[in-house]
Amino acid sequence: MAATRPLTIPDVYDRFVKGKKVKVEDWDYKVIPENLTALKEKYNIKIEENSIIPEDKELINNLFQAGLEMLVTTGYYCQDLGRVMHVTEEEVWEGIKKTPTKLILGEGKDIARFYPRHGNSPVKPIIQGGPTGSPISEDVFVQIMQSYAQEGIVDDLVNGVMTTIEGHPAKSKTPYEIRATMAELRATKEARVRAGRPGLGV
Repeated sequence: MAATRPLTIPDVYDRFVKGKKVKVEDWDYKVIPENLTALKEKYNIKIEENSIIPEDKELINNLFQAGLEMLVTTGYYCQDLGRVMHVTEEEVWEGIKKTPTKLILGEGKDIARFYPRHGNSPVKPIIQGGPTGSPISEDVFVQIMQSYAQEGIVDDLVNGVMTTIEGHPAKSKTPYEIRATMAELRATKEARVRAGRPGLGV
């Protein structure tokens, strides 16, 4: 029997193209709710109203098993193609096994090191600052990004989305979308330099 290998991007695309066609309304309002309800009952998942993060080990394990089964039996949905891709449990475990144990972003004194954290971990959490995909006017983009970069507790930046470029709407699937994206990168770089943290990761 051949060893399971991690899925590649072409593998994923091929599976989506060959996958079952499903209407987005059926996926959102039928497939997902029905499967979730069935697995909630199967694994007897009950979370107290005031419990934000479960601490009971049996409940934690049941949540993981339910999530794994949900992924394998339900699959992924691609709205653009209107199709569902499935993976096997072996492929999920192989993906988990190949997941990096650390991630390093940034350069020099501004490097941020991401490590796995568990409950009550002594490892300091990484703080990412930024407008995180929010629409930002091009005339204040640099200043907004700088306001995050200059905060000492921020370890990494997540930039916003420039709504216009030279007065033109940064409309999706147009050349202005590409120009706006390039302008975002330049503006974020300038913001880091102004804040005295040129190596801050983005």
